[in-house]
Amino acid sequence: MVGITKFCVRPEEWFRTKARVGGTKQVHLDRVRALEPDLIIANKEENTREDIEALAQEFPVWVSDVRDLDQALDMVARLGDITGTADRAGELVERITAAFDGLAPLQPTLSAAYLIWRDPWMAAGGDTFIDDMLQRCGLSNVFSGREGRYPAVSPAELAAADPDVVLLSSEPYPFGEKHLQEIGLLLPGVPVRLVDGEAFSWYGSRLLHAPAYFSGLLRGWAV
Repeated sequence: MVGITKFCVRPEEWFRTKARVGGTKQVHLDRVRALEPDLIIANKEENTREDIEALAQEFPVWVSDVRDLDQALDMVARLGDITGTADRAGELVERITAAFDGLAPLQPTLSAAYLIWRDPWMAAGGDTFIDDMLQRCGLSNVFSGREGRYPAVSPAELAAADPDVVLLSSEPYPFGEKHLQEIGLLLPGVPVRLVDGEAFSWYGSRLLHAPAYFSGLLRGWAV
């Protein structure tokens, strides 16, 4: 690995030592070119079409498009094939699969709003990796039917959705205590939790840790 984005914070050693090529939406193409990579790994949701097409003129580019756990596991396996690490990738897929097989979803299901941004409020909608993780937890996404994968929602719409629980992600917006209070005033009596965005939206090797985190989170809501 010769280069990463400023958001590639794990593993920490890479974040400290690897060359950074900008953000996912503002890639510095000159920095990428200077690294002369044999392979560029991009993502349809995170990177712009213009950057991907420009780099593909000069380097091999592989683009992931992950919206559920099955696609995440396929991504790991395919990258293993591409990079000559198929055995290690296969082992990782097996370990992640086993971890999720051990995850017990809530029974009965609770409805949930998963918020990722403030001003305006934005939620994870349907056809997203977050939505798939919510379903695997036994949480029904109240905004899964909204147009757009990450719809903006007004306070009135959030109140009307009347979720059983509200989850405030640790990323990309830095939600804090004041936002818990804000949602609490909007939805009196509804549990509001700050949650680890990595567990819900990182679909690489971090998935090994997600089921254990989910189990701990759900334990407080089990009926």
